Amino acid sequence: MVWLSFIFAVGFILIHLFSKRLKFLKVLPRSRFLSIAGGISVAYVFLHLLPELSVFQDELQGELENSSLQFLENHIYLVAMAGLVIFYALESSVKASKRKPEREASKNASGLFWIHIVTFALYNGVIAYLLVREEYGDALGMTLFFIAMGVHFITNDKALRATHAEDYDRYGRWMLAVAILIGWGIGAFAEVHEWIISVLTAFLAGGVILNVLKEELPEERDSSLLAFCTGLISYSMLLLLL
Repeated sequence: MVWLSFIFAVGFILIHLFSKRLKFLKVLPRSRFLSIAGGISVAYVFLHLLPELSVFQDELQGELENSSLQFLENHIYLVAMAGLVIFYALESSVKASKRKPEREASKNASGLFWIHIVTFALYNGVIAYLLVREEYGDALGMTLFFIAMGVHFITNDKALRATHAEDYDRYGRWMLAVAILIGWGIGAFAEVHEWIISVLTAFLAGGVILNVLKEELPEERDSSLLAFCTGLISYSMLLLLL
């Protein structure tokens, strides 16, 4: 199914390059689509990614059996937690920078932008890699992964554009698009050790959880609980019926 994964990778790239043109995302109050997208992403994490972590935990314990980290009982869950903390630290840094005086804020803005984008580029590369290397039962399984991550990318794009404005359109979206292509290429043409895949999946799970919740929970987002639950329940039913 490499050819199908390439089509979906191109789909991810097009989302980053053209999500700005999606008119319904500009509707105020906040587009209900974004809340639906959040529900879909959360359903995918809790019903697919997190259950996989228990399998990966067994594999990772085997790899680290004779290492100094053997005393840690839940290595893979610590990686997921680290993914959440890293993205939380990024968001906190951005918010703290905005609260500083204008001259000092502008001085830090460029550095924070590149840290933000490089981290999300890694995030995108992991998703594109898993698009190829994840063990799907059939084409439908890969399609569901594409849907979950595609709507998640739309949400991330909107948030990054709101935070970094012109810098994101000029540089950021292109870097994220290239990261997808690189991640897909590594997945298609290189063999990465299984425990590395498990670590990347755990990091992705933590990152998705934080990125969804930071978009859904703040009061100023004007999110829709009904739309969020609609996305979550609908997508959960699809996953459970597979």
